[in-house]
Amino acid sequence: MKPNLLVIVTDQLRFDCIGFANAYPVKTPNIDRLFRNGMSFEHAYTSIPLCCPARQTLMHGRRNETFNALWNYDLSLPTSALQPEAYAWPRALQAAGYTTGYVGKWHVHPTYTPLDYGYHHYVADDQYHRYLQDEGISVEFTQGWLGEVNPIDLPHAHTHWLGKQAIRLIGKYAKKQAPWHVRLDFYEPHLPCRPIQQFAEMYKPESIPEWGSFRDEFSNKPYIQRQQLLNWNIEHFTWEDWAPIVARYYAIISQVDDAIGDILAYLERNQLMDNTVIVFTADHGDMSGGHRMMDKHYIMYDDVVRVPFVIHYPSGGWKAGIRSDFIYNTLDLPPTILELLGIEVPEHFTGKSLVPMLNGDTPKNWRQEVVSTYNGQQFGLYTQRMIRTKKWKYVWNTTDIDELYDMEQDPSELDNLIDRVDAKILSELRTRLYDILITEGDRLPQNAWMKHQLVGGHKL
Repeated sequence: MKPNLLVIVTDQLRFDCIGFANAYPVKTPNIDRLFRNGMSFEHAYTSIPLCCPARQTLMHGRRNETFNALWNYDLSLPTSALQPEAYAWPRALQAAGYTTGYVGKWHVHPTYTPLDYGYHHYVADDQYHRYLQDEGISVEFTQGWLGEVNPIDLPHAHTHWLGKQAIRLIGKYAKKQAPWHVRLDFYEPHLPCRPIQQFAEMYKPESIPEWGSFRDEFSNKPYIQRQQLLNWNIEHFTWEDWAPIVARYYAIISQVDDAIGDILAYLERNQLMDNTVIVFTADHGDMSGGHRMMDKHYIMYDDVVRVPFVIHYPSGGWKAGIRSDFIYNTLDLPPTILELLGIEVPEHFTGKSLVPMLNGDTPKNWRQEVVSTYNGQQFGLYTQRMIRTKKWKYVWNTTDIDELYDMEQDPSELDNLIDRVDAKILSELRTRLYDILITEGDRLPQNAWMKHQLVGGHKL
């Protein structure tokens, strides 16, 4: 029988905030197990660090700019979304005989649901609030985006309610003796972080280490970064202010991990693990105090563009391992899924299948860089395009000073070298970025003024 497919997407999970990354003291034993026994990619990047466009890109398989999904539609226009007549790979699974179900956060279209994009069943995130009402549970929060401890108990926690809904669908589908696909999108650890008490107790603020980037003074950096501190009213926050917030971020990640553990245990008890492809990733990361910032807007730091990504499939025949190749989770996953499941891969995808890498091969002419984009509107329009190579990260800020970081010498991205680098290096990065954007259908550089900035070098 064809393999089953479980795709788990978290919201705003940094690549360095799982235990397997061995970077910060976050406990994620269940996620770590997937990483130990699967094929993980240590340089996985989102194509855009924003909730709606990232999910729409993952559903469609092409860059969000090609279908005008530039922003979070709930803060702009509903036309900034993937329309239901567009291609969506879950429909190919349906056509191949898969039963499909979607649980949790949607963010692909404000009115159309997963049922319009290739899913047979949909458990919407807002059903959780009705569940709490039915259980007679009412909770009020007072700390806004900074988060706080949730007084609810574990069986009623949002994370575990979502996990139970995924388990319910899996159990229902498994009885049909036919392949199934379940997509589970957690809202967590998106701010505000509200872990329940037992997970909040795992992390003491005084034991939370500073991010390597926390002492950023924004010297020679775009104006918008310092403005971000003012937008959130956090310009005077010290690490003592941030440590409790980061502790709650850690805690809600561990809480998500615990819910995932319930799902993995269910798969094992019912002999479903071996024949199930499990994908774990995030739409993008979160600053959570990195560079003294909050959320993910107007920046291209690795805190928000680099994500955890693993494919776990015991029956796949490949060895567990870690790949260092540059890959996109949102763009490379659709062709990978279809090839793994034996379904024809359409030619219009922007990304490439990772199946050869799962089998231990390195495809010829594999990319030597990744490109992420941003078209922010939350605090005013501000477009960015980033290219990341092994050594360099160049950020084209179309209306402000550009950024260039030596990722080998300055992984925390503190020192902007844009005016202190060999002109040839900068020209090569800008030209390569331009070529990729044009090839992949981004309209931003297609006029003469924008090309003049990149290819002509007329840019600060």
